[in-house]
Amino acid sequence: MSNDLHVAIVGATGAVGIEMLRTLEKRNFQVSKLSLLASQRSAGKTLSFKGDSITVQELKKDSFHGVDIALFSAGGGTSKEYAEFAVEAGAIVVDNSSAFRSDEDVPLVVPEINAVDVATHKGIIANPNCSTIVTVMALYPLHLAFGVKRIFASTYQAVSGSGAMGIVELERQIDEIVNGKNTSKKVYPHQIAFNVLPHVDEFLESGYTKEEMKMENEARKIMGLHDFKASVTCVRVPVFRAHSIAVSAEFEKDVSVLEAKKAIESASGIDLIDDVSNCKYPLPIDVAGLDNCKAGRIRKDCALSNGLSFWVVGDQLLKGAALNAVQIAEEVAKL
Repeated sequence: MSNDLHVAIVGATGAVGIEMLRTLEKRNFQVSKLSLLASQRSAGKTLSFKGDSITVQELKKDSFHGVDIALFSAGGGTSKEYAEFAVEAGAIVVDNSSAFRSDEDVPLVVPEINAVDVATHKGIIANPNCSTIVTVMALYPLHLAFGVKRIFASTYQAVSGSGAMGIVELERQIDEIVNGKNTSKKVYPHQIAFNVLPHVDEFLESGYTKEEMKMENEARKIMGLHDFKASVTCVRVPVFRAHSIAVSAEFEKDVSVLEAKKAIESASGIDLIDDVSNCKYPLPIDVAGLDNCKAGRIRKDCALSNGLSFWVVGDQLLKGAALNAVQIAEEVAKL
């Protein structure tokens, strides 16, 4: 594919869309033309890219003429409705929603893990769920070292995972509480400020949520492990940005904390911060705005055979969404 590409961002004015724009610029992605697409409500707004002011256009079926790569981040409904038109126009779609992740013909890619799967695309490549990406960034190097069988995990997911309105809701509720007012709710079913909600996404008949099952189903596909199992509780916490996950993992081989730390240190896209004697471990407030995920608190799990427990943190809007999508686009550009 040519080095100078016509790129479109669908959902350009949303929290992830804006991060996609910034990430393209930061990584000096070779864009010859940039189309910013959004709903009719957002059309006419302007966004800056490399010093130029670009007007947002209304997303339509014929918006993709001449587009080489279309980055979608406008929700599953929009992706299902418009991705086919982008593909028909000759674009390769990198979709950030859950619309195509379970489709057997659609690669589900974390470039540090399975970049080779990009070459198998049939027009659409899916970006995994944010908490799944952050988890596998730490889990996969450990899998290569010891062979993972299953995990038990609890997520601590920032309000940025609900988009810009989640951030607005937390800010508003904090202000309301500080000023002695009653809290108002629009995004979440309960107050999120100074609270935690064990409820992310819709509940299934099993009692798990869709978000919780994504960890098992998507990690299987990304890592190529059909027998991998994950029991997960996803929790929304009053953090603006960056997801944290506490993981207990069981492996096939005997585990070593030293070797586990070496595996994390040698992996790309993730850094080891593990010096508990000096209170050094990954914190979402420190990881927010950073490309790399951070792992720490690595220790032998006292309840599992050949088990390791660890803590991993990643910016939900970057590696959990926009950065991973742009990295996929970079792999597409190599084809």
